[in-house]
Amino acid sequence: MKFPRRTLEDPAINLTPLIDVVFLLLIFFMVTTTFTRETRIAVNLPEANAEQAESVPNQLEVLVSQSGRYSVNDRLLPGNDLMTLGRALIDAAAGDRSTPVLLIADAEATHQSVVTAMDAIGQSGFSRLSIATRRADENSDGAAADDGSADNDGGATP
Repeated sequence: MKFPRRTLEDPAINLTPLIDVVFLLLIFFMVTTTFTRETRIAVNLPEANAEQAESVPNQLEVLVSQSGRYSVNDRLLPGNDLMTLGRALIDAAAGDRSTPVLLIADAEATHQSVVTAMDAIGQSGFSRLSIATRRADENSDGAAADDGSADNDGGATP
């Protein structure tokens, strides 16, 4: 008995269902994805050639040294972490969080140490932050700041 031979066809893979599934997944992820807005601090940067700012009574001065060390009202802090700076600010302000804070950073200080100081000020509940610059000829031993200052709330200097 002779069986008929089948002719072999080339196997083909149908990609249409795969493409449909990929597009459905793409649409699903596009619809269900949530986008978060990065919070930013609006800061108007001061210029070093501005006039001398008026001294504000009961203002806290936070100095950031070249090495990243912090001092509050000319008192050097034992540590340079966020918690130590926050506690020193609250102690120096006697708990009054409406006290204006002046942040003065050395020109050679790292950005991270300045941002850490800003974080400590914000997390401690202080909202009146001014940033000051110094002229190049001023020393960094805590002398008065030359400043155009900028508030983080977009308002005028306290």
